[in-house]
Amino acid sequence: MTEATPKIYQINEIFYSLQGEGYHTGTPAVFIRFSGCNRACPFCDTDFHAHKPMTAEEILAEVRQYPARHIVLTGGEPTLQIDNQLIGLLKNVGYYLQIETNGSLPVPDQIDWVTCSPKDRPWNIDRVNELKVVFQGEDVENIRQAFATANCFLQPMSGLNIPQTVQYILLHPHWRLSLQTHKLLDIR
Repeated sequence: MTEATPKIYQINEIFYSLQGEGYHTGTPAVFIRFSGCNRACPFCDTDFHAHKPMTAEEILAEVRQYPARHIVLTGGEPTLQIDNQLIGLLKNVGYYLQIETNGSLPVPDQIDWVTCSPKDRPWNIDRVNELKVVFQGEDVENIRQAFATANCFLQPMSGLNIPQTVQYILLHPHWRLSLQTHKLLDIR
């Protein structure tokens, strides 16, 4: 009898830093950045062509090099690749899992915190703990109303439109400001 071939995940990078955006800003975290996405956002900062094929066990081995118990699954779009095998392996050894998703695909139940940064419709996500919208100057109230969460963050687009973002939040106080503090601090 032969052993099953392990699933291969396309990993752009794995690194350790502080969460720079949103609700968990300042939290030490291990970032697992998946390669590949089903959207084409002009402001995206991920090189989807660069990736390293890794098994779930190889991912876990690399993650264990760091002291943090908080993992951020990001991308690209991590829901294109994550599965019960990888999630179970990480959860079984005590990691807290946060995902950053565009909301186009459902998120597995075992994920502890869902950060949705919705892009183009359709959205096919059933739960959101945190809504994070990159503000491009448009009215975003319809996006906020589509997601049931009290944690709504508006983020300037690459820091270029900070005054407009602040003004929008002042007029719509249910939003909170999220700055890319990792860029301000010049860390990853």
